[in-house]
Amino acid sequence: MKPVVSALNAWSCIVISIFAIVLLSIIGSLFKSNSHTMMGSTEDPEDGKAVAGAVFGAVAVYAAFLIFCGSQALLHMRERRRGAIQLS
Repeated sequence: MKPVVSALNAWSCIVISIFAIVLLSIIGSLFKSNSHTMMGSTEDPEDGKAVAGAVFGAVAVYAAFLIFCGSQALLHMRERRRGAIQLS
C-alpha cells in the first residue's frame, strides 16, 4: 500500500492532532464540570454539558486524523526501510 500524503504532512498532522486532543480534552472537561472559568460570565453558554459534548466530538475527529496520519507515517517509514526512492 502506498501513502496518500507526504511524510512531512503526515508528521505535521500527528503533532497538530496530539496538541488539539490534549487542549480540547482540557476545555471539554472544564465545560463538563461547569467550571467557573468557562461558565462564569453572562455571555458564556448556559448548558456546559452540551458544549462539552460538542468539544468531545471534535476530539473524536482529531483522534481519527491521528489514526490516519499515523498510518501514513508508518507507511512512509516502511517504504524507506525497503530502500524505495523518495521524490520530494
